[in-house]
Amino acid sequence: MMMNRRAFSAALVAGAAATLLSSRGMAATSAPVKARNIVLAHGLFADGSCWSEVITRLQAAGLNATAVQNPLTTLPEAVAAVTRVLDRQDGPTVLVGHSFSGMLVTEAGVHPNVSALVYVAARAPDAGEDYTALAKTYPTPPASAGIVFDGDEGRLSEAAFLRDFAGDLPEAKAKVLYAVQQPFQKALLSGKTTQAAWRSKPSWYAVSTEDRTIDPDLERFMAKRMGAKTIEVKASHLSLISHPDEITRLILEAAGQNTD
Repeated sequence: MMMNRRAFSAALVAGAAATLLSSRGMAATSAPVKARNIVLAHGLFADGSCWSEVITRLQAAGLNATAVQNPLTTLPEAVAAVTRVLDRQDGPTVLVGHSFSGMLVTEAGVHPNVSALVYVAARAPDAGEDYTALAKTYPTPPASAGIVFDGDEGRLSEAAFLRDFAGDLPEAKAKVLYAVQQPFQKALLSGKTTQAAWRSKPSWYAVSTEDRTIDPDLERFMAKRMGAKTIEVKASHLSLISHPDEITRLILEAAGQNTD
């Protein structure tokens, strides 16, 4: 039996909608899986202690929080560090990444323990995508000019750290964070993800509107592309430190916890 024009049009629309959902990832529209485990990954110019303000709040809410110590050596080694922590979790787990570690969330987030993904001013590449090429289609953020190398080891200068990375933190606090920044290896920047967990896992994204490390419009583009539930925080790149309440609420939402 031939399909009439109306039925054909309806089928076409339905097929297009299904394709859109599969290509953009899973929007966080349905009720999230309830999770009590939170794994937090840090990016460049930092170490696991950068999550301290958020961890305090997650623990107060009765959740089990673990910060990964990202080795910042190569992408596979950094992903392996996250995967080892995910292996230890005893049930549904929200995987959270800040800045560069969005790469780790995107790659390691396919782990069966991961129930949801949270990106905080973070990279969110597609599988096999050249993130550097993507970023070059947006204005170069000021912090990029402050990266200095000693051979293959990179770090952020103090001036750039205080002004462009932690610009909305008290100077004394920003200087402490600068003192503990972990240098990264140049090889880390050449890695590409081989899969995109946000295509199969519900995702949340916190855009930092005053970001001088990743262009805010690039953050908005990546959040929209993945169909993430998105909030905007008037913050520097370090919203997890300057606005821990907002970031914690977003994580609690992804964990299916009541945030009222």
